[in-house]
Amino acid sequence: MISLVWGIIAMIWMVLALIPFIGITNWLLIPFAAVGAIVAAIGLLVTRTGRRGRAKAGLIINGIVIIVAIWRLGLGGGLI
Repeated sequence: MISLVWGIIAMIWMVLALIPFIGITNWLLIPFAAVGAIVAAIGLLVTRTGRRGRAKAGLIINGIVIIVAIWRLGLGGGLI
């Protein structure tokens, strides 16, 4: 559950970081989403097979945020 909420917060932050001249916040967003992905991976390891849905969703959301943030940094040269 924690990783899912973490991923939703990261997704909202990512949408705000897509605005021009605020893209530099992606440098902070990537480690934030990485922590959420680590929490989700730990959740996958300790949860029984039938109850892993929220952990998988958190891992997917955080992974998408990381990929989009890296792509956005590449477009803006790491600054814009």
